[in-house]
Amino acid sequence: MTAAPAAVHARAGWRDYLALTKPKVISLLLFTTIAAMFMAARGWPGLELLLVVSLAGYASAGSAGVFNMVIDRDIDLLMARTAKRPTSSGLIPLRDAATFGALLQLGSFAALWVWATPLAAWMSLAGFATYVGIYTLWLKRRTWHNIVLGGAAGCFPPLVGWTAVTGDLNLFAWFLFAIIFFWTPAHFWALALMIKEEYREVGIPMLPVVHGDRLTVAQVLLYSIYTAVISVLPFTFREVSWLYLGVATLAGGWLIWLAWKLYRPVMAGQPATRKMAVPLYLYSMLYLAVVFLAGAIDRSFLS
Repeated sequence: MTAAPAAVHARAGWRDYLALTKPKVISLLLFTTIAAMFMAARGWPGLELLLVVSLAGYASAGSAGVFNMVIDRDIDLLMARTAKRPTSSGLIPLRDAATFGALLQLGSFAALWVWATPLAAWMSLAGFATYVGIYTLWLKRRTWHNIVLGGAAGCFPPLVGWTAVTGDLNLFAWFLFAIIFFWTPAHFWALALMIKEEYREVGIPMLPVVHGDRLTVAQVLLYSIYTAVISVLPFTFREVSWLYLGVATLAGGWLIWLAWKLYRPVMAGQPATRKMAVPLYLYSMLYLAVVFLAGAIDRSFLS
């Protein structure tokens, strides 16, 4: 399948290269990075370090997004929501996109190594390798477990922020990793329910395509419970105080409630629709931001 001539002959601008980095997706990842910096520093981490990690973190995650678009161009062409991506439309040649992505990753790694810590640079590279190598190249087209294992890529941004400040990893940092690890399936399977027909048409074995709506909503509910429980565990280790505990408990309770609202009608025999999945999908993004913000405020002023 070839791109439309108008798209091929159009000249790409900076906005098109920015679109390659998936800025909407990165915004939440970058927020967890910055919040982790405040948690690690127990307050203000310093303007220079904050700017370096923010820019380098964006570049690294953006690089992963670029290579994802390069690798998945064939299936992106067939899906309505991705067909107009710069790589899918032919606006940016694949070689140019790959070069751009490589430069972003090299620049990110060097900046973190020099101006943050070597461990932060390695954590960032590990996130990139997980998303591109494990998720996009290996698992995405082979198994419905793709988002469980490959989704671990999204767990590395808070580790980047943490290690940029401290230079090491402790138990609390791994709690931040675990929160996102168990949050990711609930979040992305809600999205998969919304666009399951698109995934079916291009042969991507997302859970609702392979095993149907019932198993999907059961897994969404289960992972929502996991997420809520793990989110409050830092309090038991005295890493946070009552403020974080209260916010995490309420936010986790609402996450479980929305998952339960999705679970009940589907298990009663109704097909999962986009309208049914949207509330959980949208709230799951807010949930993660609220929990990390609560952690940053709590450790900066109370713990």
